[in-house]
Amino acid sequence: MAVIQFIDGINETVIPNIKLTRSRDGSTGTATFRFNNPDIIKPEMQEKGQIKGMYLIDEEGKLVTTDVNAKFINGKPQGIECIYVIKNPSEWDRFMRFMERYANNNNLSFTKA
Repeated sequence: MAVIQFIDGINETVIPNIKLTRSRDGSTGTATFRFNNPDIIKPEMQEKGQIKGMYLIDEEGKLVTTDVNAKFINGKPQGIECIYVIKNPSEWDRFMRFMERYANNNNLSFTKA
């Protein structure tokens, strides 16, 4: 089981577009998650609580980023962009294990740039 949450206990059902970048030596990188019209920005979600971060949750635990920004078009939230920074090779491996589980749960595929 691998899920993404913005508010504790509420799984985001919209699948993000995820872009990975990696340093030349492969030790660090960033993952940019772009959600188009995610559940969390729907009006009925406002009473559920505030977004304090993006939580990547699987059987190993929780990966967290607080770098979460809403994207607005004509004053209405249209999407959310989150950046998860990977600081070392073991974090990279841990992130990729989450992504593999998340991909398997959601029938996603990985395409190299």
